[in-house]
Amino acid sequence: MKSIRVASYNIRKAIGTDRRRSPERVLEVLAEVDADIIALQEADRRFGVRSAAIPPWLLDSLSSYKPVPLNVQADSMGWHGNAILVRKEAEIGAHDVLHLPCLEPRGATMAEVTLGKSKMRIFGMHLDLSGLWRRKQAAAVIHAAGLREEMPTVLMGDLNEWSAGRGCLADFARHYSFAPCGRSFHARRPVAQLDRIMHCGQLKLVDSGVHDSAAARKASDHLPIWAEFWL
Repeated sequence: MKSIRVASYNIRKAIGTDRRRSPERVLEVLAEVDADIIALQEADRRFGVRSAAIPPWLLDSLSSYKPVPLNVQADSMGWHGNAILVRKEAEIGAHDVLHLPCLEPRGATMAEVTLGKSKMRIFGMHLDLSGLWRRKQAAAVIHAAGLREEMPTVLMGDLNEWSAGRGCLADFARHYSFAPCGRSFHARRPVAQLDRIMHCGQLKLVDSGVHDSAAARKASDHLPIWAEFWL
């Protein structure tokens, strides 16, 4: 039985801890993680035309991934910075963007992905800095996931939750299990588990962790997290 590896990574618009913008470093880290499906946060630049932090030609030529086509903005990879990457051989089925309740622009993404004989649904998100809005946003994602037909489902992203087991974490925990990935922020000295991977009961967790490499400590202020599942 082949396992499926997923990952979540806040790439900070490809600006590293040395304040240099280098999408090539982000791609180096993605190659190290070697996940089948990746949820990215801060995947687009913040201002102007919000162009993709990793130019499409660079992603295509230097990686084994393709983005889920969200068709929201011509130059963007994601929706409010949220993007989903899959291996080039993967089949992308239904996909959508979610509008989340917010004071500042926030969103989430969804894609149904088939790899070989395995099919799963992915939600990627980047929640608010405010605890009240995080809980509202978590409720919106949980509701959206519940409206769809049953399928092995993973929710992942930067939840911005510093507390242990309270707030939106408690809300998600009523419906999903958390992969114990570990501390991913700040990349130079990880003290917080801001990034999370959650899964439904149709998936059996094999292993999970934080990818802490020399490249990852420079490429962003977050380290990528990953989890491996059997369907």
